[in-house]
Amino acid sequence: MQIEHTALAGVLIVTPARHGDERGFFSESWNRRSLEAAGVNLPEFVQDNHSLSRQTGTLRGLHYQAPPHAQGKLVRCGRGRLFDVAVDARRGSATYGQWIGVELSFENGRQIWIPAGFLHGFVTREPETEVIYKCTAHYDRASDGGVRWDSLGIDWGIADPVLSEKDRAAPGFAEWTTPFNADGDA
Repeated sequence: MQIEHTALAGVLIVTPARHGDERGFFSESWNRRSLEAAGVNLPEFVQDNHSLSRQTGTLRGLHYQAPPHAQGKLVRCGRGRLFDVAVDARRGSATYGQWIGVELSFENGRQIWIPAGFLHGFVTREPETEVIYKCTAHYDRASDGGVRWDSLGIDWGIADPVLSEKDRAAPGFAEWTTPFNADGDA
């Protein structure tokens, strides 16, 4: 398993090994023991989510759940290709408001670990793209929130994305008050 640290403390790119032959491949997409052996200790996961975006250019985000239901997410692409983004939303963090983006695809097998205290979003690069992610907290409707996708200067690689009404109406980053402290909690 390959682990890459990013410019945002705590955000990791995780690439599990794939073992293949003429039939295809096998990969352990999640193995606590392998990560711990690499020095990575992630919180317990309590929920798995799976989304399908039918159209290229579907943008979902930037989303978060506020404390006490803040979620860390281990995100991967089950089919297709997407550009995945994490934004540091931890008040007092040295990288507050900064973002990183990574291409996740079925082909490259990469995953991104996004700790609690970060905004998360992605845009699809192929039709019928599936995103699968593990979460460290259960979904809580009252804690659900978002920040407008185009308010941080993120280069999504698209000018006119397919958006939900919720994402279209989200506040801009400058008008938004973060619920997160530097440690990711309220």
